[in-house]
Amino acid sequence: MKEKEVILTVTGLKNLEEELEQLKTVRRREVAARIKQAIEFGDISENSEYEDAKNEQAFIEGRIITLEKMLRNAKIIDDDNKDMETVHLGSKVILKDLEFGDEFEYTIVGSIEADPGANKISNESPVGKAILGQPKGSVVEVTVPAGILKYEIVDIIG
Repeated sequence: MKEKEVILTVTGLKNLEEELEQLKTVRRREVAARIKQAIEFGDISENSEYEDAKNEQAFIEGRIITLEKMLRNAKIIDDDNKDMETVHLGSKVILKDLEFGDEFEYTIVGSIEADPGANKISNESPVGKAILGQPKGSVVEVTVPAGILKYEIVDIIG
């Protein structure tokens, strides 16, 4: 079975690589030291410090496996051939809500990097899906639980 492709920007790739390195070099050692210290307390059958450290170790090892899998299946968004005519992965766009007149600036990224608080929306989100491949000036409709939202693609700036 083929593993899912993970779409990343260069920055997203760098962040995942840094997190993996941190987990492998720093966090593993810290948890190993906590486990060793908890064992020194004696009976581990009723030792909450030992149990907590082992749970954290399992979480860290799971995250390492997940990150390695993501990096193995990473596809980097090519920023060199920026098409400023249509919205694509990596595009920074300005959208105008046609009902209220508000404007929003978003960067379209893969789902791994999505962070709405930082104005990074996934290509798999309803808005991301609606605007991908659309030219500047287009009006798109986005179906949401509350109904249909209409946005105009005011500008593509990267």
